[in-house]
Formats: sequence, structure tokens, C-alpha cells
Amino acid sequence: MVRITSVRFTASSHSLDWMPRQVLPEIAFAGRSNVGKSSLINCLVQRKRLAQASSTPGRTRCINFYNVNNVICLVDLPGYGYSKASKTLRAKLAPLIEAYLSSGRPSLCVSLVDCRRPPERSDVFLWQWLAAHNVAFVVAATKADKISRSKHNAAVEAITGAIEGLQSSQVILFSSKTGMGRAELLRRIFSHAKK
Repeated sequence: MVRITSVRFTASSHSLDWMPRQVLPEIAFAGRSNVGKSSLINCLVQRKRLAQASSTPGRTRCINFYNVNNVICLVDLPGYGYSKASKTLRAKLAPLIEAYLSSGRPSLCVSLVDCRRPPERSDVFLWQWLAAHNVAFVVAATKADKISRSKHNAAVEAITGAIEGLQSSQVILFSSKTGMGRAELLRRIFSHAKK
């Protein structure tokens, strides 16, 4: 099991013009607003307030970089798809996310979806884009503690059935509340960082 010994916030980027120099393998986290991205990152590194969770969807409007164990960098991308965000803001966020993902920097993208609901069109579009651009990705199906164990397989099947070629081995049921899926996701992250 991977042991987290050190975590620190290193940078925040609001535009494409400035991003920190890449010195470590980067793991990107992408998902719709309010899917539990900040909670998942905090659970992974076992810090309560490293990534700031908000009750207001779409609050994260920049790319945040976190150094973990001086071995990898976790990259928290802005949430996408929040309908109440202004059109101007949505227009700025989409190019920021796409520019980062197409930069060649991420070794792996962790795509977050709420396991209680079928994937949204924006999630499927992201997976198609990642596959077309040869960006390795796994799907973290969050909030798994909120469904019964008997529904776990159905939740995974709903995700894999949304796009051709997505394997069940790419889907990790995750709960920030119970820690379910944490060890497996860390294993995937660190194994990709070594490639």
C-alpha cells in the first residue's frame, strides 16, 4: 500500500499563459462540478482541507497543483458542466481544461462521476476526447457509500456501457467517507507515474 508522507500545495494557474514548470509526473483530476473532486483528493492524501471543497458548484476556477511525496503532482482541474455558471466563465474554463489535458503533461487522468447517476454527456465527451488523444484515464465512481453493495455492479455497468471500449477494470468505486477504493486508486496513480 502506498504511504503518503508529504503533501504540499505548489501552484495555482488561472490561465494558459502561466503554469509551473513540470518537474514530476502529473496526475489530472477532472469531473463535473459538485462530483466530489476536492473530497476525493483530500481522502487520497489523508488531509482534511488540502483541496477546498465548496457547497457552491463550480467554485474552483483554476488549475491547482499539489506535490505528493516529492514523487508525483496531483493536478486539480476546474469542474465542468455547471449550468448556473455564466456562459463567459464556462467558455474560459473549457479551453483551460482542454489545453492542459492536450499539453502532454498528465501521465493519467482520473475522471470523476457520481456512481448514483448515469454518466452525463459531458463525461462521455471527456472520455472520448481522452481516448482520441491517447491520454490514459481511469474513472473514479464517487459516493459509492450512498448506494447498496448489491447495486455496485450495476453502477459500473452503467458507466462502461456509456462508451465503447471502456473496461470495468478502468472503473474504481470510491467513497471519500469510508475510504473505499482509495488503496486501488493510489496504486493506479503511482503505477502510471512510474511509466
